[in-house]
Amino acid sequence: MKRGELYLLPSLLGESDPDRVLPAYNIQIIRSLRHFIVEEEKSARHFIKLVSPDTVIRECEFFPLNEHTSDKDIKDYLLPAENGINMGLISEAGCPCVADPGSAIVSLARKKEIVIHPLVGPSSIILALMASGFSGQRFTFHGYLPAKPDERRKRISEIERQSSSNNETQIFIETPYRNDQLIEDIVRICGDQTHFCLAVNVTAADETIISKPIREWKNSQYLPGKKPAIFLLYNGSRSV
Repeated sequence: MKRGELYLLPSLLGESDPDRVLPAYNIQIIRSLRHFIVEEEKSARHFIKLVSPDTVIRECEFFPLNEHTSDKDIKDYLLPAENGINMGLISEAGCPCVADPGSAIVSLARKKEIVIHPLVGPSSIILALMASGFSGQRFTFHGYLPAKPDERRKRISEIERQSSSNNETQIFIETPYRNDQLIEDIVRICGDQTHFCLAVNVTAADETIISKPIREWKNSQYLPGKKPAIFLLYNGSRSV
């Protein structure tokens, strides 16, 4: 029996306009699928209904994949594909497997020799890097910084030094309710010449991307509050 295939389906970044950020081909694929591996079922249902109103959600099967899912839980998730049925992997926001637990399923699919199709879509990390004006030749994504204030401040200093030593853009994220604290720490700790970019609600109607040296941030009053944000630091040299 011919095996089904696994489509990696980028989802929206917040309340974005699907027609502005998703190719028509993605929507065509979503309409053809009924089996989905998802980070959160509620938001996945909302996303599918938004981009494919004709899909009957009660006919769909959802397999949860998040920080609570064990390797034992996912071992049977790809059975539909093994039985010839195409499946989709949907992230909570943006591209699957980037700052997302989906890589476990992709790894399993490769072991089972299931064909994998990564589809084009929004990645807040890449879009923020594009808009920052920082080096896109060398960059490191750190994920979340430590939650404890002392450890977080120490990590910010380390990241700033890494940017200078390696001529790299440093990218990281934070739980939205700690956004403002993180910004205040960055502005307090980093040197005046270090550049800091804050990208908030990327692709949404209220998208805000600010990129400037720390010395200018010290006179800024902008704090995003509890909105999804990407943080970038750059203390290298640009050949511009």
